Amino acid sequence: MMKTVELKTTPSGPITIGPGAPLFLMAGPCVLESGDLAWEIAREMKAITTRLGISYVFKASFDKANRTSLNSFRGPGAEKGLRILGRLRDEVGVPVVSDIHEPGQAELAADYLDILQIPAFLCRQTDLLVAAAKTGKVVNVKKGQMVSPWDMEHAVNKIRSAGGEQILLTERGACFGYNNLVVDMRSLPVMRSFGCPVIFDATHSVQLPGGAGASSGGQRQFIPALARAAMAVGIDGLFIEVHPDPDKALCDGPNSLPLAEVEPLLKQLLAVRQAVAGVSHA
Repeated sequence: MMKTVELKTTPSGPITIGPGAPLFLMAGPCVLESGDLAWEIAREMKAITTRLGISYVFKASFDKANRTSLNSFRGPGAEKGLRILGRLRDEVGVPVVSDIHEPGQAELAADYLDILQIPAFLCRQTDLLVAAAKTGKVVNVKKGQMVSPWDMEHAVNKIRSAGGEQILLTERGACFGYNNLVVDMRSLPVMRSFGCPVIFDATHSVQLPGGAGASSGGQRQFIPALARAAMAVGIDGLFIEVHPDPDKALCDGPNSLPLAEVEPLLKQLLAVRQAVAGVSHA
């Protein structure tokens, strides 16, 4: 049976994720590039989602530990990055989510974040999943590119075995040969059958991993098409990387959505959701 996930103590008030709840959105830049940029995006996204009646959480990585090249920009690191996210949470008034990569980061991150995210490459790491569960925080597990949707039930069971019940699962595409991903829309209802709300990552799903040589490429022109398709299949939320100028982004620019295009796309997606599920939004 599908369970809702509850974010009870966010700066914007309680958020319910799941059946019957407003559309849920995690959106922001791939990585924390600067405080000014993070504040700009968070404020604009808060204004957009407030107008559209969408529940919003700001996302950004404090450390992109899985960059293609050793020389790629990774972000400010755990301690500095979490302080930035914590300050943004308080000053802009939005909940925040970020990745953790090691079990030892879970407790520290839980002091600042509303949601702890498990990166796709690490979704099978038992110690990481257990450490995240033990914080009592909501845990968002991104499905690995190399993992089938039905195998994600094992990740769910690992978290539940450690006392974690507040679990989100995120689809972000599957390996399709070298340097390419494809989305199997069947994965959305499969993962929902585990009783967890399912999120669709519309931007990493168009990534071309390592496709630019020393970095990943992407095909951002397909973000709207895949997002509409996922909404029609049935999802509880979206994950979108956004940037005011993706071509100048320090990470994942080729698969990031321009900030100016966010609101028109979200309006389309709400219309699809209402048409398919009969859900009305203020």
